[in-house]
Amino acid sequence: MRGLRENWREALDKTKTILGEKIREALASVLPITAIVLALCFTAAPVPADTLLAFLVGAVLLILGMGLFTLGAESAMTPIGERAGAQMTKSRKLSVVVAVSLLIGVIITVSEPDLQVLAVQVPGIPGGILVGAVAVGVGIFLVIALLRILFRVPLQWMLVFFYGAVFVLALFVPENFWAIAFDSGGVTTGPMTVPFIMALGLGVSSIRSDANASRDSFGLVALCSVGPVLAVLILALAYPASGTYVPAAVPRAEDTRVLWGLFTGSLPEYIREVAVCLAPIAVFFAVFQIVSLRLNRKKLLKIVIGLLYTYLGLVLFLTGVNVGFMPAGTYLGRQIAALSWNWVLIPIGMLMGWFIVQAEPAVHVLNRQVEEITSGAIPGRAMSASLSIGVAVSIGLAMTRVLTGISIVWFLVPGYLAALALSFLVPDMFTAIAFDSGGVASGPMTATFLLPFAMGACEALGGNVVTDAFGVVAMVAMTPLLTIQLLGLLYQIRLRRAERARGAEEPEEEEVIEL
Repeated sequence: MRGLRENWREALDKTKTILGEKIREALASVLPITAIVLALCFTAAPVPADTLLAFLVGAVLLILGMGLFTLGAESAMTPIGERAGAQMTKSRKLSVVVAVSLLIGVIITVSEPDLQVLAVQVPGIPGGILVGAVAVGVGIFLVIALLRILFRVPLQWMLVFFYGAVFVLALFVPENFWAIAFDSGGVTTGPMTVPFIMALGLGVSSIRSDANASRDSFGLVALCSVGPVLAVLILALAYPASGTYVPAAVPRAEDTRVLWGLFTGSLPEYIREVAVCLAPIAVFFAVFQIVSLRLNRKKLLKIVIGLLYTYLGLVLFLTGVNVGFMPAGTYLGRQIAALSWNWVLIPIGMLMGWFIVQAEPAVHVLNRQVEEITSGAIPGRAMSASLSIGVAVSIGLAMTRVLTGISIVWFLVPGYLAALALSFLVPDMFTAIAFDSGGVASGPMTATFLLPFAMGACEALGGNVVTDAFGVVAMVAMTPLLTIQLLGLLYQIRLRRAERARGAEEPEEEEVIEL
């Protein structure tokens, strides 16, 4: 009994430490945007006091929610993904791999918080139908991605084929859906989906004995990002008249009690929604545990507690975003766009983009990963600076679209063509990491604040919100495709120069020896 208590206390202390670390990471993500918003509110774009207070309360809930959610995803989603990938490939039955990976792709996407946030903002399509279509798209492409690992198919040709299909299909779809479709691909690869999918890929690649097995586990997120784009484009054929935008309502409260009531009144709704979203994952894990996994009590308890953390974190996250964060972003965008010098949207957006990508914890993980792969030839600082510049430029271009109404096609088509062309010039690893990292750059802050900010600005300018404001996430997700592959090209050039330098030195050494 005493040993059990000591183990429980030790686990509790460890959990507190990890939770504190996750909350600090969430704080680093949210704080830059909060500081910029406060600076704007007290200078160029004043907002009502109740709206600002709702924003601050929402920011606190967002930080707590993200901290709990990432802790839960790390302690529950990743272990489930690794074990599911390893177990289903042990059967050596292709039908089992297809069926299980399709099911996993669907149920894990339904619970993705960034997708839930986007679905609320898309006009004309019921949120449940949009989430369902995107989830099926991810499930199908997760099957394709895992089969690519098993059959060792080159990633470049698959990307060329599927993105070719995307752009061909877009010709037959109303323009209103182009930006929404690419946004859905960016938000789907979020904090819930990416750890699970990457863990699943590692589990599947572990059955291969060749040296490139672990490298082929990269690229899963890249292919899973294509599925939602195709799914929404196909969905557009069933909703051709969709696209009427309804301006977001900014909640008003005459005192703090009413303001708090806005949050507590919305809480039951999100408690139910999140329970429905996470129930399939819990059921899948329970069946998986009974049929084949059979974890011991300690590991089982850890995963169950992780699922509870995920549930609580997602409830707080969605409540803070929908009640406090998004309305403030929309209102602030309206205020700045109404200024006589509304061109300031571009530098403000670029400033937000710079700090958003710098604050994303997953970006720092990616930087270290690239530095290790290149043995220090590409330092983490260079990686971080290039990503920040790229995302800042992409947000600046997104705000330019809001001001001018330029179609997103003029940005996405050249960007993806250049990225696909680079994939044949750089090492395969950089291509896989580049296409995987699109979801890393387009983190929670992009969908929860920058998209509402762009929508509010577009509304104030009298533009078409569906075609001009949507696409912010897509622009941010496209940036790493170019940035990381250009760094890969630089790495390859440096490597060849070093090899030539070594080759030039060898004859001189031989001459010295002969003398």
